[in-house]
Amino acid sequence: MGPEVAAYEREFAQHFGARFGVMVNSGSSANLLAVAALVVDPRFALQRGDEVIVPAVSWATTYFPLAQYGLKLVFVDVDISTLNIDVAQVREAITPRTRAIFAVNLLGNPAELTVLRSIAVEHDLVLLEDNCESLGAMLDGKAAGTFGLMGTFSSFFSHHISTMEGGMILTDDEQLSQELTSLRAHGWTRELPDDNLVHSKSGDPLEDLFRFVLPGYNVRPLEMSGAIGREQVRKVPSIVRGRRQNAESFKDAFADCEHVLIQEERGESSWFGFSMVLNGALAGRRAEVANAFREAGVDVRPIVGGNFTKNPVMSYLDAIVPNDLPVADRVHEDGLFIGNHHFPINEQIRAVRKIVDRVADGN
Repeated sequence: MGPEVAAYEREFAQHFGARFGVMVNSGSSANLLAVAALVVDPRFALQRGDEVIVPAVSWATTYFPLAQYGLKLVFVDVDISTLNIDVAQVREAITPRTRAIFAVNLLGNPAELTVLRSIAVEHDLVLLEDNCESLGAMLDGKAAGTFGLMGTFSSFFSHHISTMEGGMILTDDEQLSQELTSLRAHGWTRELPDDNLVHSKSGDPLEDLFRFVLPGYNVRPLEMSGAIGREQVRKVPSIVRGRRQNAESFKDAFADCEHVLIQEERGESSWFGFSMVLNGALAGRRAEVANAFREAGVDVRPIVGGNFTKNPVMSYLDAIVPNDLPVADRVHEDGLFIGNHHFPINEQIRAVRKIVDRVADGN
């Protein structure tokens, strides 16, 4: 790390309207540090057994940091239209042990963040945002990733912007930003300002450079990644604009298609990709559709992790799982998504529609 990383942190935070940015080596590490900060910060001090509400559809590293700190995952279903957490079920899941909500903005689409923030305030809960798939998304005039106490971003090579590997945590809270900075590099005080909110410095370099005060990690980014990121963040408006233009083509192409349900936009999605939940004649035929895509040269994925509670790793996690997660199950069994980009892919989108129709017709 060096001046390029520091400049990228400032420019990234400024672009999205946050006070502080802390860069790390991945979006997964960003989630890890965000959870760690809630544990070590005496104002929050989350403890083993505290409950955190999470959506049943997300990526693994939304959940693992919570489990690794002994927090109890409380899974709730998602909304079939938006694929994001069902806010009504969030309300129902709150208990006296609930301490936080970890919202996920799925595939570029903002969750109902304004409502979730109100719920968090009403019940004195922490709201975190996993915004790793939704850089550049907006809701009610505010950037996704800035509604909660902390928001996480990814700049992995397949995401909206790329530093090859990289992540960022945004927050408006100065103490959290300093705790994140310490946690990022061994839990020491080295990168903290002389006058800081984590641990006082003595002025003696032998002490201040090698004093360990928090149980930290080494998830530092590379200086080159910071330099690349500075150039990338300047391109965010044009990148998101191109993705949104492709999304209009996708919505037009599938507007009259009864064979798939496409994601309903909340606010202004940055359209990470294009999801399809198979419907009607294609329900239960995901493998067939995926094979047809692959044969045509169209790369295809499940919708993130599907219903994550169906994974064998759940045996390692302390979790409350409802008896029924019908929407997540449907996403798990009949959901898939294809990629998007910021350059025009109208022809490819039309080709995808033809493939869907051909499979539905049995050809």
